[in-house]
Amino acid sequence: MAKTKSEKLYKDVVMAGFGGQGLMFIGKLLAYSAMKEGRNVTWIPSYGPEMRGGTANCTVVISNEEIGSPVTTHPHAAIIMNNPSFEAFEPRLQTGGLLLFSSSMVNRPITRHDLKMMAIPATEIATSAGTEKAANMVMLGTYIALTRIVSKESVISGLKELFGKKLDLFEVNVRALEEGMKFASKQLAKQLV
Repeated sequence: MAKTKSEKLYKDVVMAGFGGQGLMFIGKLLAYSAMKEGRNVTWIPSYGPEMRGGTANCTVVISNEEIGSPVTTHPHAAIIMNNPSFEAFEPRLQTGGLLLFSSSMVNRPITRHDLKMMAIPATEIATSAGTEKAANMVMLGTYIALTRIVSKESVISGLKELFGKKLDLFEVNVRALEEGMKFASKQLAKQLV
């Protein structure tokens, strides 16, 4: 269940990887889902200078109070889908922050041990859900399951609105989201044993 409106909430997350991996999409979807739940949100995209194949990232801030600035230098969390983004954002995370990275795409050594981290085989999970292109949704599902920042229902509702009549895209993205959530739950269960 998502956090209630009465709890003080201010979370920022950076989503970064190569252009075309769908990180801008999941950033917008997360922001839209939080907005549907009555939260204040910002979504700020950033693109590298390359025409194709460059890095891209977005920052989403979710709060139940006014957001003074959408700019963040030390985010609470990061969802990372390539090596250059891992190198760029691992050092910037707050102490105790959450770093989720695609083990399918990131093979950098971890330099910080003051973060909560989870390596997610996002491409493999997405492929088993129906298409490797839904790896971004696996990552979002993992993030939502770990943080409970928004409800799964809000995300699915947002997906339905965004995909409209493209039922095949909607269904595969919901499966990928749910598989990401299951992966996070299994990983947490292993840590508690």
